[in-house]
Amino acid sequence: MDIKQRFGLKIKELRKLNGLSQEKLANLAEIDRTYLPTIEKGERNVSIEVVERLAKALKVKIADLFNE
Repeated sequence: MDIKQRFGLKIKELRKLNGLSQEKLANLAEIDRTYLPTIEKGERNVSIEVVERLAKALKVKIADLFNE
């Protein structure tokens, strides 16, 4: 499994732990709602800006998004 897939699974795990739908998380992170599913599937190489927005929306540190 590559880093994009591991990152996507971590986003999905944290989203579900927070009881958020993909649409709600996308809104909180200010990204397009159609973009988030592709991140969760490991299909996107996201920018550091998107990583930061997702961390803020999930109320975690950026490093937490990369911990297994």
